[in-house]
Amino acid sequence: MSIPDYESCMLPLMRIASDGKEHRFKDAIEAIAQEFSLTEEERQQLLPSGVAHVINNRVGWAKTHLTKAGLLSKTGRGYFQITESGHQLLTSSPTKITSKMLRQYESFNEFQAKKIGQDESSNIAVSENDARQTPQEIIEAGYSAIKSALSSELLSIIKSISPGRFENLVVELLVKMGYGGSFKEAATVVGKSGDAGIDGIIKEDKLGLDVIYIQAKKWEGSVGRPEIQKFAGALLGQKAKKGIFITTSFFTADAKAYVENIEAKIILIDGPRLTDLMIENNLGVSTQSTYEIKRIDSDYFEEE
Repeated sequence: MSIPDYESCMLPLMRIASDGKEHRFKDAIEAIAQEFSLTEEERQQLLPSGVAHVINNRVGWAKTHLTKAGLLSKTGRGYFQITESGHQLLTSSPTKITSKMLRQYESFNEFQAKKIGQDESSNIAVSENDARQTPQEIIEAGYSAIKSALSSELLSIIKSISPGRFENLVVELLVKMGYGGSFKEAATVVGKSGDAGIDGIIKEDKLGLDVIYIQAKKWEGSVGRPEIQKFAGALLGQKAKKGIFITTSFFTADAKAYVENIEAKIILIDGPRLTDLMIENNLGVSTQSTYEIKRIDSDYFEEE
């Protein structure tokens, strides 16, 4: 069974609280995960940002909506309890609780209100997408879409630059990631090693305790096992054990399998991964807007 959306978590959450006792939110998440027979993999699934588990986020927003509607109340840090309005709702034996159903409660309408020139008596629109995803998921999905479009555009530009500029871009990226000390030191070796299958050498750390050999290729077609074998052979000729093969295209399954079964450590970076690293390290891109999502700092309000 797939992870339930936050609306599907509302009724199970109300049923947990129906005994009138105080319940711990953490226990409620576990109970709902069991009710929907979630696998361990589904329980551990994270939001795209990696900051929260999907099931925790969805149960959390279900609790927030029910609390704003006055059906649940917070009784302490991480604890909740059903209200009289909550008991009354359950007496009608609902088969599901939805955001649309919660609009009968004025406090929920105040929470959801979006005054965009609408008459105060008009209903508040809740899209089908809103019913499936929490606000945080919608924000992260939008961010992922923007990042995906940026990555695609960035890769297209990279493919249009000269091979020499591409090699310098690769070294600059590695320096930004903490390798090689200064760009000047690293860039002097690009394309000058004279070894077949090697485009450059960069220090693994600022002290130069070890070196990493680089292959940077602007290709349109796939990079297969023969090219990786050639690079591995070049490393062997230099008595080297570490290398990075970067391409604007992609690697075949054989190429990926090959690097898993050789002594040398070779990292394969394809076009999409290259652009992800450039975006993460602010290379070739600039920040247009920044949004901060904040939450209550419960520790601040703790009394000693």
